[in-house]
Amino acid sequence: MATAMDWLPWSLLLFSLMYETSTFYVPGVAPINFHQNDPVEIKAVKLTSSRTQLPYEYYSLPFCQPSKITYKAENLGEVLRGDRIVNTPFQVLMNSEKKCEVLCSQSNKPVTLTVEQSRLVAERITEDYYVHLIADNLPVATRLELYSNRDSDDKKKEKDVQFEHGYRLGFTDVNKIYLHNHLSFILYYHREDMEEDQEHTYRVVRFEVIPQSIRLEDLKADEKSSCTLPEGTNSSPQEIDPTKENQLYFTYSVHWEESDIKWASRWDTYLTMSDVQIHWFSIINSVVVVFFLSGILSMIIIRTLRKDIANYNKEDDIEDTMEESGWKLVHGDVFRPPQYPMILSSLLGSGIQLFCMILIVIFVAMLGMLSPSSRGALMTTACFLFMFMGVFGGFSAGRLYRTLKGHRWKKGAFCTATLYPGVVFGICFVLNCFIWGKHSSGAVPFPTMVALLCMWFGISLPLVYLGYYFGFRKQPYDNPVRTNQIPRQIPEQRWYMNRFVGILMAGILPFGAMFIELFFIFSAIWENQFYYLFGFLFLVFIILVVSCSQISIVMVYFQLCAEDYRWWWRNFLVSGGSAFYVLVYAIFYFVNKLDIVEFIPSLLYFGYTALMVLSFWLLTGTIGFYAAYMFVRKIYAAVKID
Repeated sequence: MATAMDWLPWSLLLFSLMYETSTFYVPGVAPINFHQNDPVEIKAVKLTSSRTQLPYEYYSLPFCQPSKITYKAENLGEVLRGDRIVNTPFQVLMNSEKKCEVLCSQSNKPVTLTVEQSRLVAERITEDYYVHLIADNLPVATRLELYSNRDSDDKKKEKDVQFEHGYRLGFTDVNKIYLHNHLSFILYYHREDMEEDQEHTYRVVRFEVIPQSIRLEDLKADEKSSCTLPEGTNSSPQEIDPTKENQLYFTYSVHWEESDIKWASRWDTYLTMSDVQIHWFSIINSVVVVFFLSGILSMIIIRTLRKDIANYNKEDDIEDTMEESGWKLVHGDVFRPPQYPMILSSLLGSGIQLFCMILIVIFVAMLGMLSPSSRGALMTTACFLFMFMGVFGGFSAGRLYRTLKGHRWKKGAFCTATLYPGVVFGICFVLNCFIWGKHSSGAVPFPTMVALLCMWFGISLPLVYLGYYFGFRKQPYDNPVRTNQIPRQIPEQRWYMNRFVGILMAGILPFGAMFIELFFIFSAIWENQFYYLFGFLFLVFIILVVSCSQISIVMVYFQLCAEDYRWWWRNFLVSGGSAFYVLVYAIFYFVNKLDIVEFIPSLLYFGYTALMVLSFWLLTGTIGFYAAYMFVRKIYAAVKID
């Protein structure tokens, strides 16, 4: 075990690495060079709302459609996220302005929404739905100006600008519902340096929109699908009455601006939508507190252990050896196999599988290879990695199962391959049925579900069996002391040795290490924000491993000193104690941050939260268990047992 000073150089190295990687970006696609008047395709992704947590396809609402609707072939991550990328009728040409253009207008006639369509549009507006479009793989953003520090100086005014993902479908005012039926696109391009005899090429570096609501009477359209926008603020917004038919125009305008931002840095605007100074301060604060506490714990337990071992190894004082107390007394029972060794080894195998998957995903993402530009790549990579890490999970579970005197290795391998994934698949299937009932694009299609089952039984299950076979055949872990035939009686335990009290005590430090990061992760999942600070996350993950390990060692040491040798299951449960705090925080986040009131969105939130808490419990429990197991083997190997 290392003190805080031993970890200081590594933490400084990671901080410097984070500073480099937080803005580093490996693009998901090659840059597209446009010439003057080349078409720039505008595609729609989905409609989202943090109030309902149910994404919908773009054409689930009566928007104008092109002559032929073409859906993009999506990867696994995009399908699971509910993305359904489709073409739109917007005609945008590179560096070509459009003042006002009417969509889906035939012979200068407005679009008529039926009563049913009007009711659906009104419902989506009241549910705070956002529309997400992309141009050259860049998501559309709405510019927001903060007026709290507004200054007349343009340089200071720029600091008050933030961006919101997508644009609002509409708004409500005095119990009336209004639709944003005019979109003012503002696209920024970067002019590439070319030789004198070559034609200039351009690259899209930002995509903004200003949504407006303009009523039918104020929009003047002609036979050529052109229109004239009303001047000033004289126009009224386009109201949607859900009780009757509504007539309106869908219109758009295009404005181009040259930008100094290069293509490689074009995502910086989207990824710096909030102030990261608070993030930095909180992370540094967590690092300092965790390393300080870890250092204290290390020094206390090392000093105590040295004293214990020195006393136990005194051969000249016979009376002291006759009056043994503390953890040496239970040396004949400490490695006694626990109840349900197959289930314990299976859960720990799944924990190892999760640990390997999360470590690789965070590290690769920190290098910029899974940035938001690679749409769906993070989730796709995580799914495939979990399948392939089954060989490591199976190996560790098989070896531990044999160490615990297990002999039914085939049943153990099947349990490892199906217990945790089966729970995850079962919960997701039930939730998916509810999403299907809402006709949401977030529902996983049946072919994708069959593909996931094939991956589970065709990749993960055989790999788990392979790893389990070799792990079971390998020599079991060498325990330094023999186990007595008759179990020792356990004395009555104090109140603070209660299992639930131990969970509360052990969970505080690891949860404190990741508390701030948890807020950003929840915002990314439930409020449709981009998460990109994987450098921070990598450091937090390392701190989580260190803190879980040390807390687990301290808790098992106290337990053995109290002459309670049933540490296997207890240590696994107690080490995952921070998952309890994650659950409490999830409930707090639901009550205070989200505006969810309906049953199905609430069910989705708590269903997926339950999966997150279960996975986090497996992860931290596994980390703590193996740290405690190595510690117990070390201390009993260091004393002389008669």
